Amino acid sequence: MSGEDAPYYSPFFGVMGVASAIIFSALGAAYGTAKSGTGIAAMSVMRPELIMKSIIPVVMAGIIAIYGLVVAVLVAGEVKEVKEGYNLYKGFMHLGAGLAVGFSGLAAGFAIGIVGDAGVRGTAQQPRLFVGMILILIFAEVLGLYGLIVAIYMFSK
Repeated sequence: MSGEDAPYYSPFFGVMGVASAIIFSALGAAYGTAKSGTGIAAMSVMRPELIMKSIIPVVMAGIIAIYGLVVAVLVAGEVKEVKEGYNLYKGFMHLGAGLAVGFSGLAAGFAIGIVGDAGVRGTAQQPRLFVGMILILIFAEVLGLYGLIVAIYMFSK
C-alpha cells in the first residue's frame, strides 16, 4: 500500500508519534526537575555551599527532554500527505519511535527525580554519597538513551 491506495488517515499515526515523543519525554524531564528541585531546596537550607554541586540531577533530567525533541523533529520532518507516499507502515513506525523515546524518557525522568531528591539530601549529610548518587543517575539517564537509540533505529526503517 503506497501512494494513492494508502488510507487517508495514515499521517495521523506519524503525528501521534511526534506528539508522544515530546509529551512523554518532557513530562519525565519535568518530574525529574521538580522532584530533584525540592531536594535541592531542602538541602540548601542546611548546606548552601552545595547548591551548584547538587544541580546535576536537574541537568540530567533536562537531557531527557532533548531526546524526545530530537525524535519529534526527525519524525515531524518525515510526515507527509498520503499522496506524497506516506503509508500506514511509515505511520506505525513513526508512532512506535515516538512511543519508544517518550515512555523511556518518562521512566528515566521518574528515576532521576527520585534518585536526585534522595541523593542531594543524603549528600548534604554525608558527602561521600555524591559519587554513588552520580553513578545511579547515570544508570537512570541511560534508560532514556536506550529509548532514543530504538527510536532512531525505527525511524530509519
